[in-house]
Amino acid sequence: MEHNRSTMTQTRETTFDAGLQKYMQRVYNVMAAGLVLTGFVAYVTFQTPQLFQAVHGSILGIIIMLSPLGIIFFGLTPNKVARMSTAAVSGLYFLLTGLIGLSMSYIFAVYSSESIARVFFVTAGMFAATSIYGYTTKKDLAAMGSFLFMGLIGLIIAMVVNIFLQSTMMQFVISGAGVLIFTGLTAWDTQRIKETYHASLGSVTLTKMATMGALSLYLDFINLFQFLLQFMGNRE
Repeated sequence: MEHNRSTMTQTRETTFDAGLQKYMQRVYNVMAAGLVLTGFVAYVTFQTPQLFQAVHGSILGIIIMLSPLGIIFFGLTPNKVARMSTAAVSGLYFLLTGLIGLSMSYIFAVYSSESIARVFFVTAGMFAATSIYGYTTKKDLAAMGSFLFMGLIGLIIAMVVNIFLQSTMMQFVISGAGVLIFTGLTAWDTQRIKETYHASLGSVTLTKMATMGALSLYLDFINLFQFLLQFMGNRE
């Protein structure tokens, strides 16, 4: 009897591990697809002078820049996601990553292609190491997540203030703080995404959750990349 109970427990754990691995793989795949779309849209926009000018030389650029925030805070709220189809959630995710690609096309005009590629691979390495830590650590990162969220609010306020001050030193401090905050958030988000998985959830719910998890990690990666680019990028 005891042997049968032990066997059943091991079977459930094996099933859980396999399901969790499949779930996390889906999260990373969706995140990677979003990054590919962002890079493609950014490069095509830069290579199309009329589109580039429209995005960065008119009021349209401000609308495009703010649109992802609108999608996050008004389109992809938990209550709305619960009522949406998986196709709609995925559609909003890829719309958001495409809009960010339009906004980020400026980097090709400001930084050399070599430094963009170099910083991207540095970001990928840092992200991978930190995400693996968040996935494997037994330490509860919840307290760290709360601290980092407060730091993120402070970072946003400092960035707004520096729009008016235009301080080079303050920008340097902001960039350093941004790297630290989004490195930590990568670990915290990874652990949070892992802990929200449960094998009993239906495939539709898990698909939506995977997309939302991918969005969190995508935003961590994009912000980490941009702050590192300010540190390490060679300007044209």
